[in-house]
Amino acid sequence: MSKPITPLSIRLDAETEQRLRRLAHESGGTLSAVVREAVAEYGAAREKGSKTVRPYDRLAHLIGVVDSRADRSERTGARFRSALKDKSRARRPR
Repeated sequence: MSKPITPLSIRLDAETEQRLRRLAHESGGTLSAVVREAVAEYGAAREKGSKTVRPYDRLAHLIGVVDSRADRSERTGARFRSALKDKSRARRPR
């Protein structure tokens, strides 16, 4: 037994309507068939992508790859203060 089909009215801009008509003509199908196929593909893609990928997951293979000096993040406040003092001293006229 086939699924019942419900009529649906949508509003399209002229460009989208022309694209829809062209796709239906090229495929030999109806406008409704093209829309049904597009919605099915869109839904499948959304469901596949619904498993949210965190930014961390996308970059996980890169984390820890670069080896930097071990003390770079230690005492940053003191280093910044020292750099400001040095810069201030360099600007003072003697």
